[in-house]
Amino acid sequence: MYWGKDQRATAYALGRVHDAVLGGGTAQFGPRRLISESWHRSLAARVDPNRHEAPIVLAPDEVADRWAEHPLSTVLPVLRETLVGIAEDAMHVMIITDADGHVLWCEGARSVRRSAEDVRLAEGARWTEDAIGTNAMGIALAVDTPVVVHSAEHLVRTYHGWTCAASPVHDPDTGATIGSVDVSGPLSSMHPAMVPLVSAAAKLAENALRERLERRDERLRARNMRHLIALRGEPGALLGPTGRVLVAEPHGLLPPRVDPTLERVRLEDGREGVLEPLAEGYLLRVERTTGQARQPLLSLTFLGVEHPTAVLNGRELPLTSRHAELLTALVLHPRGLTAEQLALKLYGDRGNPATVRAELHRLRAQLGTGTLLTKPYRLRAEVRGDFVSVREALRRGDVAAAAAEYRGALLPRSEAPVVRDEREDLLAGVRRAVIASGDPEGLWEFTRTDGGHDDVEALHRLVRTLPRDDVRRELVAGQLRRALASDG
Repeated sequence: MYWGKDQRATAYALGRVHDAVLGGGTAQFGPRRLISESWHRSLAARVDPNRHEAPIVLAPDEVADRWAEHPLSTVLPVLRETLVGIAEDAMHVMIITDADGHVLWCEGARSVRRSAEDVRLAEGARWTEDAIGTNAMGIALAVDTPVVVHSAEHLVRTYHGWTCAASPVHDPDTGATIGSVDVSGPLSSMHPAMVPLVSAAAKLAENALRERLERRDERLRARNMRHLIALRGEPGALLGPTGRVLVAEPHGLLPPRVDPTLERVRLEDGREGVLEPLAEGYLLRVERTTGQARQPLLSLTFLGVEHPTAVLNGRELPLTSRHAELLTALVLHPRGLTAEQLALKLYGDRGNPATVRAELHRLRAQLGTGTLLTKPYRLRAEVRGDFVSVREALRRGDVAAAAAEYRGALLPRSEAPVVRDEREDLLAGVRRAVIASGDPEGLWEFTRTDGGHDDVEALHRLVRTLPRDDVRRELVAGQLRRALASDG
């Protein structure tokens, strides 16, 4: 690109180009192709170069919530180490956006921050091209490339006194763009080296995310390997939540990634694999073509969800709240229950066995007569439920697995006695285990749930356990302050 030694002279020349192009006149040279194309996209979105400003679309509490959940919050120390010191020395600000261009983090020299806030370079603003015209963050997200936008290359005149350098950041799992990192400041202090520096910072952030992904993959393999072993030598694979293959037996059974929205996957040898949801990720198994058929596989997701789901041999079942309660009771009592016992566990003393039999009849029609047996009522299936996994993890003392599997309350809306008792037991068991262990990852997972979000003791323990340079420590400290305030 052009970049004169006298940046003010360069800005003046760019301003003349801006006026000529937008005014329909002629100029000695035109804008760079990257900038010209961005101007066209911005003008097509009806951005006014003279009277436009970045919209504030997120309230402070929304920004805090989104930042707490955004993957880039976990690598903030890497970005700080690379950029913040340089930005402060050069009187710039470091800005981090999500993939939709929302500014979730802004940090740098106080005086420049005040100037940045005056032009809405601040948390909660949206900086896509269609919202505020040509800018480095918007271009980086639109065309997936590092870029610098200098002075009057900005479409909107308000920002002609600014220069910004930005780079997209990608998810190492899917390759999708998850946000951008940007350094912005007065045009007189920006240096051409800022572009490769910002690009390098983005790459370092991606490497840090890749390392976290590899650690998560290892935890998932360790936690779910038992499902692959249970296939007893038959072909199968463990997949991550996005469908990426973590391990396959035999090796090469599948391509590196499988669409997780599919129920069945056609293998290269013509056989079909069935995808079965686990608490986190998927199991792919190949159904037997000869020999004795195996038991049906029933997968239940009942923890911390508005709508519980049941999948039988890869087929999702339409599930009512009452059927979810029935399944919970049957899973917790594998030897079986009579209609009278089920009525007591679901309705208490007012329970009517006739009502329960009618519900069981409807549930049996969905599961099949070979899966829901009678006299007593019991399941003939290999059951993989998230609440079952938590119980098993607690029983064997695996706190990390219990915390990772525990996504929240069991059937949160249910008032059935059997569900309520199990819900309370699971919450108490996980809470006791993570607090006693002091494991920061387990405490972190627990305090993300509804039951642990305002748990003062767990939050206290987590704040004391997390390293001072862990970005989550600030988030948890704020969460603790709010929990103490609500208690008061």
